Amino acid sequence: MTRRFFAPMMLAMLNLAPPSLSIVGTTVAQDSFTLTSPAMKDGGILPADLKCTRDGGDGVTPPLAWDGVPDATKSLALIVHHYPRGRVEGVDAPSQYWLLWNIPPETRALPRGNPASIGDEGADKDERRTGYTPPCSPPGSLHEYTITLYALSAPLDTLLLHDDPNVDWSAMTKAMNGKIMASSHISFQN
Repeated sequence: MTRRFFAPMMLAMLNLAPPSLSIVGTTVAQDSFTLTSPAMKDGGILPADLKCTRDGGDGVTPPLAWDGVPDATKSLALIVHHYPRGRVEGVDAPSQYWLLWNIPPETRALPRGNPASIGDEGADKDERRTGYTPPCSPPGSLHEYTITLYALSAPLDTLLLHDDPNVDWSAMTKAMNGKIMASSHISFQN
């Protein structure tokens, strides 16, 4: 099952309009934009080969696929995040595991590991380099991680046209403010 959403708290954080966005006079159908992964089901456990190296995986990005991209989409962006204990959704920034923007609108999938380096990447979880940080939850506990894909009405022109370790959750969500036409997300546990 794939979940599609325009989360009220996310909209509040980004100061966006309610879900009935109007793009150039046309209402965008939110329920047709869907994100999936051939490696895992929504709400399922992260496959062993995608776990962090400490846990025996290779720590690469999961394969993702999507369809129903709104016709007026000019760019796509993707965020993988998790709210650690003590952080509150809609109040605090989450831990970011992958920030990816400038995904061409005609793209319909990212293969495992994103070997072609599609899009531009922001800071990793520890904000030391750019790229994906594989989830590495403490042994004996399960945490929920969310992958969200955004269809944007315009490119994120306040962000650079290359990987940038200075782009964090705050910078990316600020850059998307007012440009999100539709979004879809899936979650997994690790």
